[in-house]
Amino acid sequence: MNELFKPGPSGTNQALDAYWMPFTANRQFKANPRMLVGARGMHYTSDDGRTILDGTAGLWCCNAGHGHAEIRDAVARQLEEMDYAPSFNMGHPIAFEFAERLREIAPDGFNHVFYTGSGSESVDTALKMALAYHRAKGDASRTRLIGRERGYHGVGFGGISVGGIVNNRRHFGTMLGGVDHISHTHNLAANAFSKGQPETGAELADDLERVVALHGAETIAAVIVEPVAGSTGVLLPPKGYLERLRAICDKHGILLIFDEVITGFGRLGTPFASNYFGVKPDIFTTAKGLTNGVIPMGAVFVQDHVHDAFMNAPENTIELFHGYTYSGHPVACAAGIATLDIYARHGLLTRGAELAPTWEDKVHSLRDAPYVKDIRNIGIIAGIELDSRDGAIGARAYEVFVKCFEAGLLIRVTGDIIALSPPLILEPSHIEEMVETLRTVLKSVD
Repeated sequence: MNELFKPGPSGTNQALDAYWMPFTANRQFKANPRMLVGARGMHYTSDDGRTILDGTAGLWCCNAGHGHAEIRDAVARQLEEMDYAPSFNMGHPIAFEFAERLREIAPDGFNHVFYTGSGSESVDTALKMALAYHRAKGDASRTRLIGRERGYHGVGFGGISVGGIVNNRRHFGTMLGGVDHISHTHNLAANAFSKGQPETGAELADDLERVVALHGAETIAAVIVEPVAGSTGVLLPPKGYLERLRAICDKHGILLIFDEVITGFGRLGTPFASNYFGVKPDIFTTAKGLTNGVIPMGAVFVQDHVHDAFMNAPENTIELFHGYTYSGHPVACAAGIATLDIYARHGLLTRGAELAPTWEDKVHSLRDAPYVKDIRNIGIIAGIELDSRDGAIGARAYEVFVKCFEAGLLIRVTGDIIALSPPLILEPSHIEEMVETLRTVLKSVD
């Protein structure tokens, strides 16, 4: 370990103290830090010179792997030409160019893109769009937003309100009013060790009908779900579930929002989850893979009927009173265009479909490994759920996380669920290495 980061006699380290780390047990980490200092292709380099196989695409975002000179050079050229320009009542060409490129890969009917700075901002933007859409249509009573249990939609007040993770909001008091939640789709008893979409559970979408009956359809603006819930442990939609959710929304005039911050840009073997499932939302959110994680950025895609509802006001009227200082940041747009070029040249938006059978077979080979009580997969995502220790939920998976890092593999854990989502440039040999490292580590924990 770099001498700078070694804990002192008291177990603390002044060099680490200033940075308050996100979603991290800071004292635990700083007593035994894990530092990454380099990245190339499928691998990170640790500060002690070890090669670490990236089993998480950074944080679900580096879909094309690490260290692309093409993105670096595009960013450098843009910085040389123009570092920043405002997007309020001004424009710069690269933002329009990037939007056109995104429209080319989006599902039919999604012809408009609104830029944000992150997935959290994308979610809050989508929620505000939904509320404003109904007002623009003369239906101002539709103010209620519906999320889903065990859903994750970022950390803005809107996102944690519609999200279904109690720890994300229990410390922050009252969230947005007028929010309700439908049930999650995870049914371990019926669907354990499913390969791809579970067979059982389409009827869970009918819980939306319960919420409609409770509140009245005329009060509900939108329902937001992740097509595949990632941060709560890779929870898959049962066959027919999203189709039924779409039909119920149509029946009651409710907008359907897909949060594709994780599933967007090739993760399922298609450009977006709506391509994979054959179900179109009215709005979908993106971030992460949008720029391959190089520059923070998000984008919200809307179907034409959503966009066009705002365009009936006088031409000198601001149609949507919303935006960010960094909406359409020129340097982020440059990184995004270069990322799309890489995706296209290497076929990464669909490569996952070719690798999915091998991925599925290898991941499910861990079924007989110690403590494994479920494995679920879709595209190039997998969730491996472990039995919890008595009175210590998450402790076993955290130990697996640390030991995997020590063994040269970066994974992600949530509770006692291991989540894998490697860069889409992976080869079968990388899959084999991930699985065998996990197998060895699982045998070493208690």
